[in-house]
Amino acid sequence: MARRSSPGAGAPRGGELLGPAQRLDWLRLIRTENVGPRTFRALINQFGGARAAIEALPTLARRGGRLLPPHIPTVEEAEAEMAALSRMGARLVAMGEADYPAALRSLDDAPPLLCVRGVGAVMRRPMVAIVGARNASAAGRAFTARLARDLAAAGWVVVSGLARGIDACAHEASLESGTVGVFAGGLARPYPPENLGLIEKVAELGAVVSEMPVGWEPRARDFPRRNRIVSGMALGVVVVEAAERSGSLITARLALEQGREVFAVPGSPLDPRAGGTNRLLKQGATLVTTAEDVLAVLSPMAERGPGAMEAEGPPEDEQLVPVSPAEDARTRIVGLLGPAPTFIDDLIRLSGASAAEVQIVLLELELAGRLDRPGTGRVALK
Repeated sequence: MARRSSPGAGAPRGGELLGPAQRLDWLRLIRTENVGPRTFRALINQFGGARAAIEALPTLARRGGRLLPPHIPTVEEAEAEMAALSRMGARLVAMGEADYPAALRSLDDAPPLLCVRGVGAVMRRPMVAIVGARNASAAGRAFTARLARDLAAAGWVVVSGLARGIDACAHEASLESGTVGVFAGGLARPYPPENLGLIEKVAELGAVVSEMPVGWEPRARDFPRRNRIVSGMALGVVVVEAAERSGSLITARLALEQGREVFAVPGSPLDPRAGGTNRLLKQGATLVTTAEDVLAVLSPMAERGPGAMEAEGPPEDEQLVPVSPAEDARTRIVGLLGPAPTFIDDLIRLSGASAAEVQIVLLELELAGRLDRPGTGRVALK
């Protein structure tokens, strides 16, 4: 790949990773149609910077089969979102900056930007997630409150999803030491409405975060996206009560995929709210009856620090000019794809193309809305 100099971008200040112009470019890129966290990272890796990636998007989408270019927010639209965040006392934190949770940076689908409202220092401490049923039992709520207080007293930040039931109990019990709540929608769309008072307290004493645009109304499919951030911020996830096929079990599955520790609180086999947690225990989750059960596993990890999990933020120092794949290589790569997920390594091996050529073709298809990424390292045609 040939190299070219980076276009004018504001210089970082105060130890921040991005300057003002770069932050706007990152925001415009991640808010572009068909660009998610994995695509963002791939574009940065291919082009070396958000500005160059934005310039390349229309051509990439056209090569992928799209007739009209994807919607790219204007500079004015990005500035309006940042202004809206500022008015509510929030800000954008970029991957790699001090207030970006270290554990979250290790995910291949980590949000490049987080909207954060609250105390930055709480984002730098080790976190443990507590999740569970919305229709929690009285016993489940009481145990959650005790567990959260004890973990907070031991120096851990409790992170959860601000939902009814177990989530709310975990936040309330850990308020004084700092807790982090993750939104499924934008920060201007808190949910559920009955937790507005709690959400304000969490923002005042801890932090509330979101990867979504500030005014985004949460949809059903946004909650699993939210759950991956809850588990990704934490070194471990404690499931207190969860029925079979509940959202809390989705969080537990995501935690396992992310290499996090999974804990479960046993419950009565007669209570359907314990069906999921009891199954987690059968599958090898660590049984929890006191905070010590969690601390015994996670404290040594916290003492080692986040270095083993931590990944660097996407590079932004210099821009690269990728070589466009020849048409025969593009045809071979696309021909190997289908609705069944395929490993990218297999595409490279079977197509005879270079890794860079395969990545460019996949970006073209994704920006055209024709590619799905069902899991780490796998792709499929829609």
